[in-house]
Amino acid sequence: MKLIKRVLSVLSAFSVAASMLVFDVSVDNAVEISAASDMPYAQALQMSLFFYECQQAGNLPEWNRVSWRSSATTDDFIDGGWYDAGDHVKFNLPMAYSASMLAWGMYQYPNGIKEIGQWEIYQNNLEFVLDYLVDCNLGDTVVFQVGNGQEDHTWWGPVELYYEGLGENSNGVYERPYYTTTDSAVVGEMAAALAAGAAALDGYTDKCDEYIETAKHYFEIASTSLTDENYNNSDASGFYRSSHFYDELFYAANWLYIATGEQEYLDAATGFIPNLGLENGTSELKYSWAQCWDDVQQGGTLLYAINTGDATWKEQVRKHLDYWVNSTSKLDGGLCYVGTWGCLRYACNVGFIAAVACDELFYDDSKLDTYVQLYEDQINYTLGDNPLGHSFVVGLGENSPINAHHRTAHASWNNSLDNPTENRHILYGALVGGPTQGGEYEDDRGNYINNEVATDYNAGFTALLCKMVDKYGGQTDPDFPVEETPDTEIYVETKLSKTSASGVDLSFKITNHTAWPARVVDDISYRYYMDLSEVIEAGYSATDITMRCDRDQAKMYSDVTPATYSLNHYKDNIYYIEIVYADGRAAIPISEGRHQCEFMLAVVFPNYGSGWNAENDYSNTDLLENVGEFIVSDYVTVYQAGTLVYGTEPDGTIPETPVEPEEPEQPEEPETTIVYGDANGDGNVNSIDATIVTRAALNVLTLSEEAQVCCDVNGDGKINSIDATIITRYALKVITVFPVESM
Repeated sequence: MKLIKRVLSVLSAFSVAASMLVFDVSVDNAVEISAASDMPYAQALQMSLFFYECQQAGNLPEWNRVSWRSSATTDDFIDGGWYDAGDHVKFNLPMAYSASMLAWGMYQYPNGIKEIGQWEIYQNNLEFVLDYLVDCNLGDTVVFQVGNGQEDHTWWGPVELYYEGLGENSNGVYERPYYTTTDSAVVGEMAAALAAGAAALDGYTDKCDEYIETAKHYFEIASTSLTDENYNNSDASGFYRSSHFYDELFYAANWLYIATGEQEYLDAATGFIPNLGLENGTSELKYSWAQCWDDVQQGGTLLYAINTGDATWKEQVRKHLDYWVNSTSKLDGGLCYVGTWGCLRYACNVGFIAAVACDELFYDDSKLDTYVQLYEDQINYTLGDNPLGHSFVVGLGENSPINAHHRTAHASWNNSLDNPTENRHILYGALVGGPTQGGEYEDDRGNYINNEVATDYNAGFTALLCKMVDKYGGQTDPDFPVEETPDTEIYVETKLSKTSASGVDLSFKITNHTAWPARVVDDISYRYYMDLSEVIEAGYSATDITMRCDRDQAKMYSDVTPATYSLNHYKDNIYYIEIVYADGRAAIPISEGRHQCEFMLAVVFPNYGSGWNAENDYSNTDLLENVGEFIVSDYVTVYQAGTLVYGTEPDGTIPETPVEPEEPEQPEEPETTIVYGDANGDGNVNSIDATIVTRAALNVLTLSEEAQVCCDVNGDGKINSIDATIITRYALKVITVFPVESM
């Protein structure tokens, strides 16, 4: 009912304004008013959503677009959810907070998301995490974490090989622990996320009832226990310790009121107020911090002000905004410097609270321009409008971060933060921690304070971008995401240790540096080619050659099948020794000792005689120039399941390049005649069309795609009040040609 009253009130005010504008606003001014910012808000939102797909745990959905990821940690007690940051733990407190902010951005600013074509992707990502939070419901208790942070942080490698990297237990697998609780902060935050998600997705999914019912259940548990003792004595404490819980309960109650309209939740929110945080040494409610994973009081305050319409709470929100408008801790460029660790996430959270407050509480306020400047400064600084000229979003802009502190994006093959030098994958859309308090920044993977990434870092950033595309629109990249081109993932290092008239000693290291995605590769083989002309001319045959395995590293691992080796005919007098690893666990990119598997072989002339000629052997083309050194030779070929994947065979055969299928020709669409200003498709332009466009601009109704084309009469790519005014002027014959027709 409150929403209906608000819409009618705005409609009435809009109608009066429109009638006044008919004779006083020129078409040129209307076009100027609608001019959009040149900041890449739409592309940033597009990339930010991609980052959440990089963080997906468990069995990946079909719509996941990350070419270098695959399903991982699929044996977790609860499937799905997000890996927290550059690590692989599922911490529900920051995850639920992030989901609530993602939902809030969608709830508050749905039209901008739709206009740039990201609604379906946004919805998919939000539902993915909400479904996980629902599945954490065990009835009387709730799963709040999967994975152990202390154990997880002992290994630096891609998540697809998580179980291999952390080792195995007596059952032959590494079993990820999970933790349960009834404690207030984490369970309350999960309730808030589900309620916010239900509000955002109302009318778009059939899951909303389940989200609300689970949110109610979680809220009841959290508001009954009134403690964080169990949570703060768990593994989570070393990473996301909860400072308080009444703010989460306050926040959740407000979201449940929005999602259900049930007064009991607003009453519950009111009941939590005496326990909310205060300014140090005062009885005044806290206003000088920022919305974040451990403190959602500012978000709850804003929601309560909106839900109640209470002027006192409107002024409480104003205190928060004025504090940051007048803060002396801002950096050059206007960034609010709230905290050292991940400063940009705090700044974007300040910006989002300011944006919503401007639209819900201060839209007719004398300080509106100041508050607008506050939130625009935060997002613009983040996207590159700063003294460094540096974008802090991976993959966005020419001067953007590369080496985010993220294990899977780095894709080390030997458990090393420093190897390789640069991340092998572009973690598109990830917001890094940001500059130091001195305004400096270095793209250093080892600096996790300024170069860490996390779902909660992106949360307020994504939400604020929803506001910016709602306000300014923009264009996404139609070619995003760009398919990465893998580097050489599987190859052999070969060393010619010794050569003599009696034969040769060889060492091979099959190497697995897979990262697209990182994986165990079974049935790998490689071939060393020899010309046995001198053996045959001496009266012997290939079967007289003696081969002796001096070392097979695979035998070190009790559960790994050793290599097999054989001598095979290629053609004429050319033969090859083939070493086969049916079990890909012989070489996996998880550590210095495991990313390669060595095989040492002695090849001896028949009867230990003399006359062996190593110079005519094809595979020695490079090796003879580097005796005693391991080199990667194109003349030692590598195969997977019998298919050549690396090197060149003696007859010139090379690995096949996959042929992209041709796109089928699309039939030409018949030309259609556009009648600009015709919103209802009756072929005429009159006051009815102006009314329809007015209602569409207020989101009371949605225009069809055809109608949107017809009603964008100034050609700015949007449907808003300016189009309604121009159509009114046309219907009254004040103008005879629409601006778009003159372009």
